[in-house]
Amino acid sequence: MTSTQQPPREPQSRRERRASALLDAEASAPRHARDRRAARIGVGFAAIVAASLLVGSAVAVTAALSGPAIAHDPVLNEDSSVDVPMPAAAKEIPAATDGAVALADDICALDGVVAKLDAGEDEAAIIAAGGGEAVRSAIVAGRADCFSLDDPERQWVVINKARPLDPIDYAPSSLAGSEGVQSISGGKLRNDPAAALSEMAAAAAGDGAGVIALQSAYRSYTTQQSSYGTQVDSRGVAGADMVSARPGYSEHQTGLAADVVACDGGCGTLDELAATPQGEWVAAESWRYGWIVRYEEGFTEISGYSPEPWHLRYVGNELAAAYHAGGYSTLEDFFGLDAAPTYPQ
Repeated sequence: MTSTQQPPREPQSRRERRASALLDAEASAPRHARDRRAARIGVGFAAIVAASLLVGSAVAVTAALSGPAIAHDPVLNEDSSVDVPMPAAAKEIPAATDGAVALADDICALDGVVAKLDAGEDEAAIIAAGGGEAVRSAIVAGRADCFSLDDPERQWVVINKARPLDPIDYAPSSLAGSEGVQSISGGKLRNDPAAALSEMAAAAAGDGAGVIALQSAYRSYTTQQSSYGTQVDSRGVAGADMVSARPGYSEHQTGLAADVVACDGGCGTLDELAATPQGEWVAAESWRYGWIVRYEEGFTEISGYSPEPWHLRYVGNELAAAYHAGGYSTLEDFFGLDAAPTYPQ
């Protein structure tokens, strides 16, 4: 008999030898052994998934440092190198610094703040604390106990129908006239606002807006009693409360408030200011000199008073700049305080 010669088989690749060996081993294994093997594979896969979720970035870091993974092939009895794609390294997580965070959050602990406050240098204290907006934010967040809104000695004090002066008959320790500014009633202000009013009036004149004069400035508790009483006589209590503060509740008593009028030849009235070039200039530019218009139109339900475009309140350059930049219209909103439309019953 003539035998048919089989062509020589080409050598199998390692992958083909592995696949063939796996098929032979699987076919020759008893069924229960195959079932156990499948179960072991399923359990092993689940364990790998769970472990990868737990260790996360630690696995990625270890693998990245170790290079390609080396796996032992039990069928071919040899090692094989497998390139495993590695995820991007996680960003370094900074260590906790509770002490540093607490220090940064305590604005009064910043260098120089308390020293400036003790020296009565309000503007310098604000600058040392990071500026007007930093101080405002800290006050609203309750992180600025050294910047008390109740202290009548401070330029950031807030007085309204719910916040009387303490003491009720408070009087500033010193008052000064504003150089170069006509004072119709002979009124004076505390030193810083007096100087700021002089600077503001000079700037208005220099810009061609006209002459600004001081109609009313500091009023004592006794003077405010008389002023409020006059309004009650003519308007009744409800009417008076819309246009005049009760004694002990007036910003004028702090020495930080100024009522201004326009003067062109003669001086006009308070009510006439808004329609003048001086009134327009004051509304747009007074913040540059540390002043805000305290009682703007449309905010009576917050401030408690009818609009008074002539009533300026000195808060200093830093806070006035933050007030302007933030688009605020009341000190109540600026410092996160409740509205004060009426006096407590």
